[in-house]
Amino acid sequence: MLPTLEEIVTWLPDLLDGLMTSLQVTALALLIGIPFGLVLALGVLSRSRALKTASLLLVEIGRGAPALVLLQFIYFGLPATGITMGSFLAAVAALAWNTGAYTSEIIRASLQSVAHGQQEAAEALGLSRADELRYVLLPQSLRVALPALLGFSILIFQGTSLCFTIALPELVSRAYEIGSNTFRYFPALLCAGALYACISIPAALFVGHVEKRVNVYAER
Repeated sequence: MLPTLEEIVTWLPDLLDGLMTSLQVTALALLIGIPFGLVLALGVLSRSRALKTASLLLVEIGRGAPALVLLQFIYFGLPATGITMGSFLAAVAALAWNTGAYTSEIIRASLQSVAHGQQEAAEALGLSRADELRYVLLPQSLRVALPALLGFSILIFQGTSLCFTIALPELVSRAYEIGSNTFRYFPALLCAGALYACISIPAALFVGHVEKRVNVYAER
């Protein structure tokens, strides 16, 4: 049974609070995770065997373990080692790790897509490795990686729905709370799904637009 307008108006403040929490977790996970992904990508490309091995280990665990397992491990598992995090911090940490692991592969591939002649030219000019990354490699590679990074950002936003398992009051959690109070689970979850769609669909259209612009630039 579809929710009535009166129910939607009654539920909307709680659902919007949950949506705001989901967006906050998404933003922080991306702000931490994407730079972490860059560090991991550079580590994987490093000539140092120890750094490469450590980076690959973090990448493979972050990619191989489902986000739900990372959430459970950080929230429920780490307290056994004396490290305790609240649900919000645990959600950010788990999703940032997941983001870093996946985006490291996107960034690494984009770094390797830059023509080798560009790197040779940078070396011929006497640029340091840091300046080569800053002025030559990163501007070109991030332009290539941007559509994929934006697309992955949508997946992370949707992935925040898993955070209800660690008692974070995000959107799905709020919908379940409404359902438990009113026994109207289906309409409450339907409203939550509609709010996810209101963010994800325009974001996906924007990613498509950016991808077209990047392709046009690449063809020039």
